Amino acid sequence: MTRRALPGFTIALAVLVAGLLLAFMLGRYPISLSEIIDVLAAKLTGGEPHVSAAVETVILNVRGPRVLAAALVGAALAVAGTAFQGLFRNPLVSPDILGASSGAALGAVVGIYFSLGVLGVECLAFAGGLVAVAAVYLIGTLVPARDPILLLVLAGVVIGALLGAGVGLVKYLADPYNQLPAMTFWLLGSLASTNGTDLISLFIPVAVGSLALFVLRWRMNVMSLPEEEARALGVPTAPLRIAIIAAATLVTSASVAASGIIGWVGLIVPHLARALVGPDFARLVPAAAILGGGYLLLIDTIARTAASIEIPLGILTAFIGTPFFIWLLADVQRTWS
Repeated sequence: MTRRALPGFTIALAVLVAGLLLAFMLGRYPISLSEIIDVLAAKLTGGEPHVSAAVETVILNVRGPRVLAAALVGAALAVAGTAFQGLFRNPLVSPDILGASSGAALGAVVGIYFSLGVLGVECLAFAGGLVAVAAVYLIGTLVPARDPILLLVLAGVVIGALLGAGVGLVKYLADPYNQLPAMTFWLLGSLASTNGTDLISLFIPVAVGSLALFVLRWRMNVMSLPEEEARALGVPTAPLRIAIIAAATLVTSASVAASGIIGWVGLIVPHLARALVGPDFARLVPAAAILGGGYLLLIDTIARTAASIEIPLGILTAFIGTPFFIWLLADVQRTWS
């Protein structure tokens, strides 16, 4: 680990630890650090905690699943954004560049429209994200082009617009008193209904996709080069591109299915991680995962505690992300170097 990367990882870990502690401690039912340590230690050792049953329930059953889900979703979106920015060689790319979020949104609103329940909505959202990206890549494969990366981006824009129209149509047909508010709330992003079952369905695809991207982190450095240079170095660009897109899409679709659409995380966090540890993907991928988990934990804690009602995560990330994006446009060359 280089002299520059060690302080960067230290800062990222500090953000994650701070996010975890604040997420457990703050809320309608405040909990002290000593109570958290007592409950977690008792859980690990098999002993009995020296706190009330209400405190134990809040830590393990109420905040615990939500805290873990926020860390997983933040890490997943940050890793996916890092992979896509490197693959497309564009610092302004986010995980929904190929239509994964739009596909998941359409699947979710269709599930809500047909009253399929939480599990059905999440499954349709997950499948919708995968199908959308598969359609984009199919277009990129069938249509000849000199620049396959540019073609994928354009296909993603087209498919995303089509799916967005589908979301608008379903919302127009939905019951305005029950279904439409549920659709709107889901599209704005929230982790309020997360439980232990949701964690399992979220953890498996996120772990598989993130592990694949971590394994490919060395080759992602080469994929950030122009196509001809990468091929000249002996890298099979087409299969590697498929692997990176598949892994990043898997974690993005799982995250969107569990939390709704939470924008800006996959755009902002990779740049923050790059500023901390540098552009080498061997360090950038794990740093982005750690920083992304801590970042979304802090955002979710603000969403729960800043007002008398919970603020949707998508609104908060947009408020933070928009000025960052403006700054990024003005200084994109320095942030990408």
